[in-house]
Amino acid sequence: MQMVTPLNLNDDFSRRVVAPATDAAWAPSPQPGVARRMLDRVGGEVARATSVVRYAPNSHFERHFHGGGEEILVLEGVFSDESGDYPAGTYLRNPPGSAHAPFSREGCVLLVKLWQFAPGDTETVRIDTRAEPWRAGLVPGLAVMPLHEFDGVSTALVRWAPQTRFNTHAHPGGEEILVLEGLFQDEAGDYPAGTWLRSPRWSRHTPFTGAQGALIYVKVGHLGAEFLTP
Repeated sequence: MQMVTPLNLNDDFSRRVVAPATDAAWAPSPQPGVARRMLDRVGGEVARATSVVRYAPNSHFERHFHGGGEEILVLEGVFSDESGDYPAGTYLRNPPGSAHAPFSREGCVLLVKLWQFAPGDTETVRIDTRAEPWRAGLVPGLAVMPLHEFDGVSTALVRWAPQTRFNTHAHPGGEEILVLEGLFQDEAGDYPAGTWLRSPRWSRHTPFTGAQGALIYVKVGHLGAEFLTP
């Protein structure tokens, strides 16, 4: 029996959300061998959604179109489609109207965001973050790798050296973080690898790291932005 997808999950974008990896609940997708850890969702099977998606070895998804675009960060393993193989660390953007038939020979884990493209954002993006240069951040100990920017929405990887502290700051357009490595911290708590955070517009915090340092995926400016809708 096919599991019914919840219509709404963390759909109040005015509230802060913290989803530790230890609380992860995996739900089967319509395709055997593909499971999802849903983070936020507005809609049914076609939805504005943020999920961590897990492909079992030798699993696949049927060829499908992305009416609202798809953003992917490969977290583990190798993700593939008819255009190529994308190992862990690959960042992809498949614009609205694109189509593919994805699969994984060895299995993989992905961060996937659907229906979060602004009108006019039609660029296809393929970045191997293992080979891209890092830029110096705004404070010592921070390094930044920009991944995408369009219409006030910015996406990047940020590497925090151990014992790094950033200034107290606000996020006019909100902020979303997935902790990829280490331990990310702020005055509200500690966030180990696998933790997903979403902070609303105009939220403020003072982030820092301890002895471990951290690597995080960060998106800012997208809460309240105009996106295509299902």
